[in-house]
Amino acid sequence: MKADPNMFTLAARVLHWLMAIMILAMLFIGIGMVASVSERHDWLLRIHKPLGIAILILAVVRLTVRLRHPPPPLPAGLPALQKLAALASHWLLYSLMLAMPLIGWAMLSAGGYPVMLGGSLRLPPIFPVSPIAFAVLRHMHAWFAMLLFLTFVAHMAAALYHGLIRRDGVLSSMTWRRSESRPPVEAAAEIERRPSSSTLH
Repeated sequence: MKADPNMFTLAARVLHWLMAIMILAMLFIGIGMVASVSERHDWLLRIHKPLGIAILILAVVRLTVRLRHPPPPLPAGLPALQKLAALASHWLLYSLMLAMPLIGWAMLSAGGYPVMLGGSLRLPPIFPVSPIAFAVLRHMHAWFAMLLFLTFVAHMAAALYHGLIRRDGVLSSMTWRRSESRPPVEAAAEIERRPSSSTLH
């Protein structure tokens, strides 16, 4: 069966929605960790570490899939500024998905804290112990988390805009159903091929 050029590959779609759930969960866990000083904090921290590493690994896989299978082209009628914003926001998301876990890993290493993934599985430190570096990386982790949240919300708003208002097939290209809308270029080409009413009389 030939792949639909207007759809993302199955691997890209699975990774997209799986990581969307994971990132959303990670953001709420982070908020819960900051807001809680009870025993719940340690429980959330035990989830936070392996989930962050899982996001890092899947981000690398997802980036590889994107480079090997380029995404469908954006609608031809989309303004150039919106196309640029879409491209910039996507690469910003990829950068943050890679940077956030690495910064968190480096922060814990700088603080001398073990990065445990459960049981006896422990990751090696990637940064020397340094109280100053720990403080800087901790602030970076917090600010990048806020930037990730804002980028995530903007990405979701753009998806709803394309799916509910423009209905141009951008949202459906990442869902499980085949896009019913065609790119404006193809639609225009078909109109040009049709005989005009004047030639029929």
